[in-house]
Amino acid sequence: MTDTVPAAVRRGPRSVVVGGMGVLSAFGRGVGPLLGAALEGRAAFGPVGRFEVAGRRVDRAAAHPGRPLLETELDRAIGAACTAAGLSGARRADCPLYLAVHGDPALARAAPERRAGHSVGAFAAAVARRAGLSGGGRAYTSGCTASADAVADAASAVARGRVERVVVAAGYLVDADQFAVFDAGGALARDGRVRPFSAGRTGLLLGDGVAAVVVEAADAARARGAGPLAVLAGWGRAGDAYHVCRPRPDGAGLARAIGAALHRGGVGPERVGYVNAHGAGTVLGDRAEAAALLRAFGPAGARVPVSSTKSVHGQALEAGALLELVVTVAALRVGRLPVNAGLLGPDPDCPLNLVRGPAAPGPPPGGYALSLSTAFGGANTALLVGVA
Repeated sequence: MTDTVPAAVRRGPRSVVVGGMGVLSAFGRGVGPLLGAALEGRAAFGPVGRFEVAGRRVDRAAAHPGRPLLETELDRAIGAACTAAGLSGARRADCPLYLAVHGDPALARAAPERRAGHSVGAFAAAVARRAGLSGGGRAYTSGCTASADAVADAASAVARGRVERVVVAAGYLVDADQFAVFDAGGALARDGRVRPFSAGRTGLLLGDGVAAVVVEAADAARARGAGPLAVLAGWGRAGDAYHVCRPRPDGAGLARAIGAALHRGGVGPERVGYVNAHGAGTVLGDRAEAAALLRAFGPAGARVPVSSTKSVHGQALEAGALLELVVTVAALRVGRLPVNAGLLGPDPDCPLNLVRGPAAPGPPPGGYALSLSTAFGGANTALLVGVA
């Protein structure tokens, strides 16, 4: 990059790191099972047994066995992240929660006179209280970029010294209502697999995702002897306002978000060794994202390794971006890249360097990775992480 403005001026005086992580996916609880499946390209899609799907066009999703409760799984993920980060009870009490969810699952069953108590803000406040976190948090419901936006806001607050650390959490468990909406709209993959950027792809599939990460100032982590998992080097957001649900074909908005993340981190495209793409497996979405990557990266766009981990864990809506950030950080730490599973053949409209099989261990070129998210209405968010 030709920009010579110091990164500290663009992002604030403090460096930001990712601390502990906690997660639930269709593969179970913990980062290990999820990362293992992503590195092997082993998908979790199977018949839905959580609710009735008779009469639906599609009957598949990536769901954790049984009937997990969102509140319980959020409590577990947040507890696991805080414990892994070594946060004491006193430090948790000063730490806000930024929570991305579709809403309070109890809202639909609440009597009209009780619905005010089931707002997303009230739900987030209750989660924070149970976790022993402070009450100065935020709730995000802005679709598939929600949890990435929460991470970006947390990183900005930490970088500019407004807080020492923030717990960012997100959760979505496959439910009958959202399943029906996506099925009725013809968005779900008819062949029961998500095949990002592949010839013959037929759509997305929903998946369970509950995740939490600690976003912290690097100097604060060092002061208490905590070892960070990754550096949160940059973040960028941009809007297209092109169409209520179709992406802008040339990917200009996502390209701007990528450029902003790289600019904020002071990192050139050639130093990015992996991209965890949004890659939902839709024809128009994948094509627009491929255009965005080539537009943002220039000549490096055809060389940087790309995959979408939705190909194994599915689309977790508001929680998807945080689930994918967890996978990206974990992959950087082990020096291996997640597989772009489900490929049937190359799509000439998506000329990317897709990760087609398990990679040999080794540090990613340049030491940085991007995790990308897009949403209906033209929202785009990019998160840049580096090896700690």
